[in-house]
Amino acid sequence: MKKFIWFIAGISIGVLTAQQLRENPKAKELASDVTRRAKEFGAAVSDGFREREAEIAAEAANKTN
Repeated sequence: MKKFIWFIAGISIGVLTAQQLRENPKAKELASDVTRRAKEFGAAVSDGFREREAEIAAEAANKTN
């Protein structure tokens, strides 16, 4: 029963958020800004992961030689 209440609460919040985004240009601007920043953060984390992975691979290659 508790999960069902959280499920209904989540749907309600989603509907209210969608309504705000449709009616309020400032909310739409804020949502697009948050989305842009999240994508930039994700790209930075991904780049850092790839760099570190390359460093570890290089260290492993040097140890075997």
